[in-house]
Amino acid sequence: METNVSFILNKAKIQILEFIAYRNPYIYPSSYKKFNMFKKKLLLNYLAFYCLFTGLLGVNNLLAQENGAAQYLENDFWDSVRFGGSLGLSFGNKQFTGIIAPSAVYDFNEIVSAGVGLNAAYAKQGQSKATSLGGSVLALIRPLRFIQLSAEFQELNIHRKYELIGLDLEERYWVPALWAGIGYNTGNVVAGVRYDLLYDENKSFYSNAFMPFVSVYF
Repeated sequence: METNVSFILNKAKIQILEFIAYRNPYIYPSSYKKFNMFKKKLLLNYLAFYCLFTGLLGVNNLLAQENGAAQYLENDFWDSVRFGGSLGLSFGNKQFTGIIAPSAVYDFNEIVSAGVGLNAAYAKQGQSKATSLGGSVLALIRPLRFIQLSAEFQELNIHRKYELIGLDLEERYWVPALWAGIGYNTGNVVAGVRYDLLYDENKSFYSNAFMPFVSVYF
């Protein structure tokens, strides 16, 4: 009986010592190696997560900066754009002419501007009617604060209709116009005169190559 009890106690001591040895790296070196490997894996996982998080944060900041720069450039562009154009009406003896020419210009600086525009006009004189629709590109130069020089190229589609006794005639055609002008600049309003360098008395919409103008831009 005593022998069995002694055997059981000795076996329990051995198991306790083995457990302590497993927990103590100095007694059981293999468990220490496993613990070091676990720490290394944990450290590598932490470093990988840190690098991934830092990279994502850097990409996010870079995209935010690019978006901010693009937004700044977009805002800066529209801050330099002015909208306006010309509007004209003329009345006479059985004669009427109406012109509307909206446009937008970009101010490169205080001297030079360029832009695009649309042009629509209607004229009626006696039994004849005419309409003009087209587009244009224009350039403005202000060599002095109160002087504005302008150049505008137009491509116009002309539709003329003649109502004669027992006979109606119509014609459609395209005609170019190249206006060179000079005006007095008061800031938002410019008044002056311009001349059509491509004027054709048989095809041009207007009856004269010279034309006064008033344009407004905001």
